[in-house]
Amino acid sequence: MPEARKKKFYGVTIGILMVETYFRRFAGDIGNGTTWPFPVQYRVVRGVGPSVVTALHTTDALEPFRQAARELVEDGVDGIVTTCGFLAWYQRELAEDCGVPVAASALLQVPVVERLLPANKRAGVLTFSAESLTPKHLEAVGAAADTPVYGMPRHSEFVRAIREGDPTVPYAVWQQDVLTAAGEFLSGRDDIGALVLECTNMTPFSAALADRFGLPVFDVVTLVHWLHGALSPRRYPPA
Repeated sequence: MPEARKKKFYGVTIGILMVETYFRRFAGDIGNGTTWPFPVQYRVVRGVGPSVVTALHTTDALEPFRQAARELVEDGVDGIVTTCGFLAWYQRELAEDCGVPVAASALLQVPVVERLLPANKRAGVLTFSAESLTPKHLEAVGAAADTPVYGMPRHSEFVRAIREGDPTVPYAVWQQDVLTAAGEFLSGRDDIGALVLECTNMTPFSAALADRFGLPVFDVVTLVHWLHGALSPRRYPPA
């Protein structure tokens, strides 16, 4: 049997690397502790905010994420996730470096979702910024470069609140912005068979999206539950 890993704490499977932000994180958001039915451990990557992670085109910002991930693993977590889908850019580097499974982005689900659907249907990605989501991000998670992508409008309160760190925007306003963008994305498109939410701040509204548009919705919460289920499998009593 492999030698047991030394840990500072036990019973916390998932470590979450947080971009430094100050907007309101509602229940359902990866950065709200009440989202999770199991313990998680957060580590804020100081000095790295939304403007940095939406402009990743090099490994310049990799080191602070790598260091924070190492600290979480050394302390005791068994898997790493992040609070921003654009960190798909660092998926391979973090997975190579951490020594535990890393799920850097909800976009990792795109290739799997594509295979769940009929041949005439695609997974469609709803993202914080279509301009920032490049073919390189998609390539890093094994998704096709021509994956349908739609971004939140730059003038929306959703985008403004995140960029400016404004915690005063009501839940209903966030939800309406997300529903409106999804409606624009799906209008006239019968080839989209499921939605994948790049932005982890959209997850409080996944149920509303599924109700409104009748499509399965995959987000960072579905990703983290999948990873947690593999790292901490449910134990069944013997028959």
